[in-house]
Amino acid sequence: MQTHLETVRDKIRNWTHYHQDYQLYAYSLPITWSYVQDRPYRGDTLKADRRAYLHLYYSPDRALEDEKAFNSRLANLQAELESDQRHPDHEKQYAQYFEVKTTPVRGMRIIAKEEAIAEAKRNYGYFALLSNEIKDPVEALSTYRNKDLVEKAFENLKERLNLRRLSVSSEQSLDGKLFVQFIALIFLSYISRKMQANNLFKDYTLQEVLDELDMIECFEVPGKKLQLGEITKHQMDLYTKLGVTPPASLQ
Repeated sequence: MQTHLETVRDKIRNWTHYHQDYQLYAYSLPITWSYVQDRPYRGDTLKADRRAYLHLYYSPDRALEDEKAFNSRLANLQAELESDQRHPDHEKQYAQYFEVKTTPVRGMRIIAKEEAIAEAKRNYGYFALLSNEIKDPVEALSTYRNKDLVEKAFENLKERLNLRRLSVSSEQSLDGKLFVQFIALIFLSYISRKMQANNLFKDYTLQEVLDELDMIECFEVPGKKLQLGEITKHQMDLYTKLGVTPPASLQ
C-alpha cells in the first residue's frame, strides 16, 4: 500500500476527490497482484496476475485523532524518561523517538527525534480498502461500513445473549433469537445504504427514520387481513426514498 500511496499522495487531497457525505478524500487505482494457489489434487501450483482495485482514503478527522493520540503517547514516554521510571515494554519507542544524553554539568537531557516523529505522523488519516469487483471508492467504503455494522452488531448481540443464557429456555430458543436479530440487522444495513444513496443522513439519523415509521399504527382483527392506520405524506416519501412500496392505509 505504501508504494501506491506515494504515487498519489500529492493528488489524493485535491478538491475533486473530496466527498462531503463521508467528509474525506477518496482515490482509486487499478493494481495487479500475484495470485498463488496450491492444487494438491493436480500436483501443481497455479500462479497468475490478477486485477484488483486499491481504494485509498484520507480523513482529516481521523488524522487529527491519530495525531492527538500519538502526542499523548509521546508525552507519556517523555515523562517516563524524565522521571527515570522506564517501562521495559517501551524501550523500543524510547529509542525510536527520543535521544537521552547525560552530562556531569547539565545532567540528563531528553531530545526528541523530530524526523522520526514527523515520519510517524506522515501517514495519519490514511486508510485503504482492496476489492476485486468494486471500482468506485465511495461505493466500496459504503459496502464495507454496512457489512462492518452488521458484523459488529451481531457479535455484540451474541455476547449479550450469552450473558443471559440462563434466562433462555433452550438452545433452540437462543438460536431463534439470534436468527431473528441477524435478519433485523440486515434490514438496518439496507436502510442505512438507501439513506446514504438518497442523502437522507443530511436531515435524519437512522434512529429518527425508524422512529418516524414506527408511528404508523397497525390494526389486527381475527380472521381478517391486517390493516394499517393513516400514513402521512412524509412517511410515504420516506418509504419511496427507501425503495419500498408504501403500504395501503385505512384512509
